[in-house]
Amino acid sequence: MMGGLCYMVDDKMCIGVVKNNLMARIDPDIYEEALTKKGCKEMDFTGRSMKGFVFVEPRGVDLDEDLDYWVELCLDFNPLAKSSKIK
Repeated sequence: MMGGLCYMVDDKMCIGVVKNNLMARIDPDIYEEALTKKGCKEMDFTGRSMKGFVFVEPRGVDLDEDLDYWVELCLDFNPLAKSSKIK
């Protein structure tokens, strides 16, 4: 996964780590709100942002409740996410 570690849930990318950042797959409907959270920034590998995916810097997950917040967002969206499973 793009040079990082990814955790899959139900055969779908859910959450991961890229370099020192948490990578979170969240509901695109709350994307803009998520970007206002401490340490959150757009995820862009190709020069354009990937809506529904964000990076969270270490300062945004330094407390257990901060990490729990991001994990919950990822797990809440997972049942709605589309799988990119090869057929």
